[in-house]
Amino acid sequence: MKNMLDEFKEFALKGNLIELAVAFILALAFSAVVLSLVNDVVLQIIAAIVGQPSFDGLSINLNDSSIRYGAFLMALINFLLVAFVLFLIVKAVNKLQRPNREAPAPATRNCPFCFTVIPAAATRCSACTSEVAPTEPAR
Repeated sequence: MKNMLDEFKEFALKGNLIELAVAFILALAFSAVVLSLVNDVVLQIIAAIVGQPSFDGLSINLNDSSIRYGAFLMALINFLLVAFVLFLIVKAVNKLQRPNREAPAPATRNCPFCFTVIPAAATRCSACTSEVAPTEPAR
């Protein structure tokens, strides 16, 4: 029994499991923010333009059943808006996290005489022994 408790303790307190739990809780909170943005802001702007805030009431009566295609349309619109808002948020976060850097100088280049690949900072080709000007400062 003690062995099983030790195994459970090791499993429950592993770093990956704790990180996953924290990520899940943050995802739930983030989901609430995105859904609020979509439902309370974006859909209201669309409702102001189109004139109808919800399509839930749209349906077709067929025999004794009601086909509520409006609910499906709302779910589809909601999904597309949430996906688009998430795309915009992720794109903005990626842009903020990635500093604007110039492309790094290539580490190698071709010798202008024999076309062998040599280090960019080399002053002499190892294949043909020709002197070449370095393209980056020697370290």
